Amino acid sequence: MEAFKLKQSAEGPSLFLLEPWRKLNQGLTVGFTSRIGGISEGPWQSFNMGLHVGDEDAHVIANRKRLTEALDWPFDAWTCAEQVHGSNVFTVTSEHRGSGSASLTDVITDCDAIITNEPNILLTSFYADCVPLYFYDTVNGAIGLAHAGWKGTVGEIASKTIQAMSKAYGTRPEELRAAVGPSIGLCCYEVDAVVIERIQALMQALNIKDNGTHTIIKPAHSGKAHIDLKELNRQIMIKAGILPSHIEYSEWCTGCNRNLFFSHRIEGAPSGRMASWIGKYKEVEDEYSHKR
Repeated sequence: MEAFKLKQSAEGPSLFLLEPWRKLNQGLTVGFTSRIGGISEGPWQSFNMGLHVGDEDAHVIANRKRLTEALDWPFDAWTCAEQVHGSNVFTVTSEHRGSGSASLTDVITDCDAIITNEPNILLTSFYADCVPLYFYDTVNGAIGLAHAGWKGTVGEIASKTIQAMSKAYGTRPEELRAAVGPSIGLCCYEVDAVVIERIQALMQALNIKDNGTHTIIKPAHSGKAHIDLKELNRQIMIKAGILPSHIEYSEWCTGCNRNLFFSHRIEGAPSGRMASWIGKYKEVEDEYSHKR
C-alpha cells in the first residue's frame, strides 16, 4: 500500500503526506511536495522549492512560504542544507534554525543529511529524481532527512544517518522508523557502466542480492542497466538494523509522473525541485503557538 498519499488542493499546493507516521505523533509533520500549487514560471512551473536551479528567488521563497502555511508552521522554522551528492550528516540545533530558508548565503554547507532532536525546526531537502530518506526515532524524538542520489547511495548515506542519530541521540536502529519517498524508479533510471560497477561493489560488500521479489539491477542495451535506488536504499536500511516492518516505501516514480513531479533525468536542465520535509512541533506557550 502506498505510504505517501496525495492531498490535492484547489487553492494551495498539492502535497504527498506520509500517512502512517501521522498516527505516531500528532505533533509530527512529514511529507513530500508535488510540482503543483506554486507561482514559478517556465521550466520551474509551478511549485519549485529550489533556490539553486535558476528560478527567481522571490518565486521560490513565495513557494516555500506556501508550503509552511499549508502545514501551519512558521516560515522561519524552515532549515535546509547545501546538497553536494555526498554522504556527510549534519546535526541541527536551535542556532541553525532557519538556515537557508530565504537565501543560499546562510545555508548549511556540504552535507546531504540533516538530523535534530529539537522541536519547532522544519528540516527540508530537495529532489528532482534522487531518493528522499526519512528517519524518526519514536523513543528519543529525533528526526532526520537524507538525500540519496547514486553517489550518496554508494556512500551509504542511509547507514551514516542512522549512525549519526545513534551517536547524537542514543537512537537504536530497531526502534527507528524510516521511509523511502517518491523518486525515480527502476523503470526510468538508466545508468552506464561506471555507476553499475559502483552499485555492484556496494551490493557485494553488503551481501545484497537481487531476487525474484526485488530487482535492483536490470540489464539494458549497450552495456547499460536500469537501477532501483529506492529498493537499494531500503536494503541498506535493513542491513543497518532497521526492521523491514518499520520502513515505509513509496511506489511513486518521478520519471513516470511528470504531471506531479519534476524530473531532471527525463526533462533535463533547468528544472524545478520538490522538497521533503519533517518537523516535530512542541505545544508550548511561545512565539510559535499562534501558528497552530
